[in-house]
Amino acid sequence: MNVKGVLGATAMLIAGASVSCVSQAATYAYVSNADSQDISVFSLDKSNGSLAPVETVAVGATVMPMTFSPNHLRLYAGLRSKPYRVVSFAVNPLDGRLLELSTAPLADSMAYISTDASGHYLFSASYGGNLLAVNRIGANGVVGDVQQTVKTGPMAHAIRNAPDNRFVFASVLGADAWLRLKFDASNGQLTEDATPAYSLPPKSGPRHFVFSPDHRFAYLIDELDGKLHVLAFDSTRDTVKPVETVSILPPNFSGDKPWGADLHLTPDGRFLFASERTSSTLAAYKVNAASGKLKRIGTYQTEKQPRGFNIDPSGKYLLAVGQLSTSLSVYNIDRKTGELSAIGQYPVGKGANWVEIVEFDGITNE
Repeated sequence: MNVKGVLGATAMLIAGASVSCVSQAATYAYVSNADSQDISVFSLDKSNGSLAPVETVAVGATVMPMTFSPNHLRLYAGLRSKPYRVVSFAVNPLDGRLLELSTAPLADSMAYISTDASGHYLFSASYGGNLLAVNRIGANGVVGDVQQTVKTGPMAHAIRNAPDNRFVFASVLGADAWLRLKFDASNGQLTEDATPAYSLPPKSGPRHFVFSPDHRFAYLIDELDGKLHVLAFDSTRDTVKPVETVSILPPNFSGDKPWGADLHLTPDGRFLFASERTSSTLAAYKVNAASGKLKRIGTYQTEKQPRGFNIDPSGKYLLAVGQLSTSLSVYNIDRKTGELSAIGQYPVGKGANWVEIVEFDGITNE
């Protein structure tokens, strides 16, 4: 694609539209670097897992959580230095480059951001502010002002919509609680249940969570006790029941205390991976499709203090970064066994903490 074509595509993206052109499938990875205050952008070759640098985008603040709009044409980045705000970027599917569109205020320093299924609302969770918040997103995919805040117990850490978009769930680390909030998609309002959806043992510290692709299970990682919880999810009532709890710690763990961070499932739901920061390891599990239970595959050393990682949409590659490392590691995921094998390492900025990956299969008008 020539420069004129790219500029035309970018203009249409600013308006919130798709672009009309022929493009091969392309995969891009985005890494937020808190200390160097920028975002590293790579293209991913799905044939071999190699990365090629595309650009480094300066944001001028402590950039940490990121999320895509449902149509993947917008990337939202949360800034955790004052003034707290979120940056809306247009994503060019022709080359992966980012174009800053605007900034909007956040209610506090947000540890996690996500959107509802429609892409009309941005959810956020504040660890220091002990709250959840909702920002409206315009028809052009640009985040607007805060429209609601919900106070929680201490250290709210993550927030995501249920698969049916009727409820939102949030982990509150200091309260050892996983909350359920009714979500009205017509106006973006959250209403918290009187009791948590799931209460954890004291000092568990629930952190991140994911739903299985078939919506039958939820997986919740703790920060403080080195545990990972499997919950059966009733998609009719949006309720959960405990199935099992497993350890994310390596067999020879010798640190002062566990420090769980992130978890992700492969897109087919067959394998689950979790990061532990004290040992700088990734734990790999095989998922039993019928019961949701986990069988440990192995433990793998990775970048130092792995706060964030992610899996590409094909399920073939895992990309991991560490807050005390300036490198990103790429692993091949064995499609039969789920075992990881390191295949490459690439420079990123300082304080790397979050990875988002997007794939564009082709570009057409909508």
